[in-house]
Amino acid sequence: MLVAFSVENYRSFQERVTLSMVAADLKSRPETLDHTNVFPAHDDLHLLTSAAVYGANAGGKSNLVAAIRFMRSLVLNSSRETRLREPVNVAPFRLSSDTADQPSFFEIVFIDQGEIYRYGFLVSQQRVEEEWLFATRTTREGYLFERTPDNIKVNRRSFKEGLGLEERTRPNALFLSVATQWNGKRAGQIAAWFEQLLVDAGIDDPIMQRRLERRYARRELAPEIVAFVRNLDLGIDDIQVERVPEREMSVRGPDGTPRLVITPDATRILTVHTRYDSDGNPLADELFDLFSEESQGTRRLFVLAEPILTTLRQGSVLVIDEMDARLHPILICQIIQLFNTPETNPNHAQLIFTTHDTNLLGSQLFRRDQIWFVEKSRRGASTLSSLAEYRVRNDAAYEKNYIAGRYGAIPYLGDLGAAIGANTGEEEGESKDEDSNLSSAFSGEVIWSEIR
Repeated sequence: MLVAFSVENYRSFQERVTLSMVAADLKSRPETLDHTNVFPAHDDLHLLTSAAVYGANAGGKSNLVAAIRFMRSLVLNSSRETRLREPVNVAPFRLSSDTADQPSFFEIVFIDQGEIYRYGFLVSQQRVEEEWLFATRTTREGYLFERTPDNIKVNRRSFKEGLGLEERTRPNALFLSVATQWNGKRAGQIAAWFEQLLVDAGIDDPIMQRRLERRYARRELAPEIVAFVRNLDLGIDDIQVERVPEREMSVRGPDGTPRLVITPDATRILTVHTRYDSDGNPLADELFDLFSEESQGTRRLFVLAEPILTTLRQGSVLVIDEMDARLHPILICQIIQLFNTPETNPNHAQLIFTTHDTNLLGSQLFRRDQIWFVEKSRRGASTLSSLAEYRVRNDAAYEKNYIAGRYGAIPYLGDLGAAIGANTGEEEGESKDEDSNLSSAFSGEVIWSEIR
């Protein structure tokens, strides 16, 4: 279970921001949200089942998802996929001379097997500058290890598996990752938590597509995914998996000369549709290649179906960038409700996603502390805030207020008409008609009045 994630000096985040899944002390309307969207996690700690992150294009939403994905990848791969002196692929905030050469900060707080862990690191492109791991089962936190540029201090009682690995840890590798590679029990347990933390980077994410193909090749979750897809009104009756063996292909290089290329074994996912005669009677099955013949919305649903079902079954965490891309708003509401309903989420799985879909704000799906906003300043730095930080009534019209700009995190457009050569400004001695101001026509208040 995720408690909080913090990042600083990474991509568009210059100052430290924290996405918290801790339920705030507030009352919702309807009151049922305080029971369905919140669950007890540890002693008096209550966590949220889901969080929605809003913001304008290029505001930093995807960078928040990228930060979580970067931390996960470094934990799982830094000790086995990096070599000595190989740079760390971290991206500090580049629009300030104060931060461009400084390390980036990542920290995550999570609960696993009844214990609260706080793990984080400071990392530059040259090395891991600092790293720390703390744990507690009560209110007092104890360290497992602490790392500085010159030293790694290991707790002999609580993390003895790390003793002797200090000298085996490269400057560009995480100590936690090294301890996992050397079969440390506690380190392996923490790495397993990160392994279950699934991050979808948006439409056409090749990593999640390959994950789906591997799971289908092993027939993992296949019946559940078929049942899930059948209920989405896609006209798909079943799924078949076809192995494409390794083969040689003749292709032409940049200079026009032919050369042989070996394509590796692959998995081809086929969707099964029913073909009918002119009277509407079923004749036979018709097979479509999922990734070349189905619509982009159908592909997106298939790619998301596996991590959604896996996360709900494991009680883990799923992070999705642009969840509304290619999906109908009703489908998105149903997916969110899977996480916000105790009957379909008995293991307390958590969903975090970015979106532009303001319909969700008016459908009584979320508490105020589940709604987050990312906004970028004029200097290009992103900030993160929760609706719970605003003085807002429980029965406020969140959707209308957001579009009107009362919470920020919306685009402020210039004169788009002038950009395409239209005369939208006042001529000298000429009065300006309201309808000719394209900029005001794109403001949130005007859009909202037109929608209503």
